Amino acid sequence: MGISLSSGGFRALLLALLTTSSSMGTVGQAEAGESYGMPNGETVFVDGVPNILARAKSPIGSLLLLPGGTQSLNVGAHGTFTDQYLSVYIRNREAFATRGFNVLLIDKDTSLTEAVKFMANLKRPVTIVSTSASTRRVAKALLAGAKPDKVVLASGMLTNLSGPAQSVADILQKPQLLPPTLVIHHRKDSCRYTNPAGVAPFKTWAGDRIRDVVWYDGGPETPTGCASLSHHGFGGQDEELVSLVVRFAKAIDMVQ
Repeated sequence: MGISLSSGGFRALLLALLTTSSSMGTVGQAEAGESYGMPNGETVFVDGVPNILARAKSPIGSLLLLPGGTQSLNVGAHGTFTDQYLSVYIRNREAFATRGFNVLLIDKDTSLTEAVKFMANLKRPVTIVSTSASTRRVAKALLAGAKPDKVVLASGMLTNLSGPAQSVADILQKPQLLPPTLVIHHRKDSCRYTNPAGVAPFKTWAGDRIRDVVWYDGGPETPTGCASLSHHGFGGQDEELVSLVVRFAKAIDMVQ
């Protein structure tokens, strides 16, 4: 059975994080031989790439959960993976799976276009749930023709005010390519790629494609920067974040 973060387990995971690098590329890599999973998780292949699927008994929709950082889960056999286990949606994978959704944990080389099709065959609506570096990946997929019903962009690289990386707005060029979108950001996000200053111009640019912008405050002061359990990764605020994403994914919404 995999490990999923609750408020009671946050201290243990924080200690684990502090013993690793806090850079975007290395946080959440397992020790040699250590792997993680989730109840009912199975390894499935999407366009030849292994991912992890957990099926709900009576699904109300489907969620594609993307890690940030390197975006590599290193999926193996029998629904197991070794990397990015602290990334916000990945550490909460079990919480999402208990809310009535089919859940697909997305590995780095997976085509999001094909993943959306794969999950749509199981149950719509399909929501792509992304964070940090994977928000740019979602933009590239939308530009290439991916058709999710909804998108969540948390701690996103949204505009040129977000930081030095190419932004979601730069990639898309046209806000009409966005499906109904939820933006989530922490007011004290100190990751240099996801400055909170990038949110307001993105909302202006995207217009009514943005169904809501939700700001977070609070959480632990350390670690800082782009670490998975920092403000950037909504450390200590897992339950409310899961509930927010689930409410958005469940709501009836149509592209206008």
